[in-house]
Amino acid sequence: MTDRRDSVRQIRVGGVAIGGGAPVSVQTMCSTKTWDVEATVRQIRAMQAAGADIVRIAIPDMEAAKAVSAIKEQVSVPLVADIHFDYRLALEAAARGIDKIRINPGNIGGEENVRAVAEACKARHIPIRIGVNAGSLEKRLLEKYGHPCAEAMVESARGHAELLERFDFDDICLSLKTSSVPLTIETYRLASEVFPYPLHLGVTETGTEWNGTIQSAVGIGTLLCEGIGNTIRVSLTADPVREVSAGIAILKAAGLRPGGVKFVSCPTCGRTEIDLISLATEVEGRVRDMDRDITVAVMGCVVNGPGEAREADYGIAATG
Repeated sequence: MTDRRDSVRQIRVGGVAIGGGAPVSVQTMCSTKTWDVEATVRQIRAMQAAGADIVRIAIPDMEAAKAVSAIKEQVSVPLVADIHFDYRLALEAAARGIDKIRINPGNIGGEENVRAVAEACKARHIPIRIGVNAGSLEKRLLEKYGHPCAEAMVESARGHAELLERFDFDDICLSLKTSSVPLTIETYRLASEVFPYPLHLGVTETGTEWNGTIQSAVGIGTLLCEGIGNTIRVSLTADPVREVSAGIAILKAAGLRPGGVKFVSCPTCGRTEIDLISLATEVEGRVRDMDRDITVAVMGCVVNGPGEAREADYGIAATG
């Protein structure tokens, strides 16, 4: 299967490359009020320590936009400004050193507003992520298609991209998120055939950590295994640091993030000779945060246990 990650245009968010064969990056978003610099910096540092490559912050007003410079002075991870409706917030964030801007060009006013943002970003080499969401599709597209669908999502993204291209701006990344896993997969498959730009993957509004991680793993993981997607965010109604952990786990499961411990344990069955659940839980807890590229196996019976343990760097095969 073709890996489209290698063929899309590459953008740079601070020191992180997206697209053009670059490793798939993990993003998350702060839940703090951005104007609260101390709380925001504290959360960003926790995200970075968990492995976040890029962090997004909300910019709902000018107070938040003006806080960007103070936050940037205290963190090293690239920052994305999330902006809706008011183009002046994008201009302020750009002037204060933001690394990337997330907007819908169609909702920040007339073409002159879009031109102003495109010119400010181009002058500072700041990429723009166009974020299309099924919950906020344009009225004309809902009337045309009757409901959110892959074709409507891609048409919306195409319109926004063409608006930026009109002003000679192509430092673009696209996201096309829905809360339906099948629709998200269908939409990104179509987008991967249409656009030359890197794709930011995510299933939006997935719910709490347990449900959201499962939906994200299926949606994001399917696309990654098909060679689609250059950067990801796992959206959870939970501590955003947990989004980072889930994102990294998905990349590892898809074979796209080397390093760290790979933990293997078998399901219990009537052949199990020990309290496998307790042992596996304890071992996994001990090795979870190890920064070593190793495989650890905890197996509980004679059928597959010896083979799995033999292939691991460290193996327990409790076969009696």
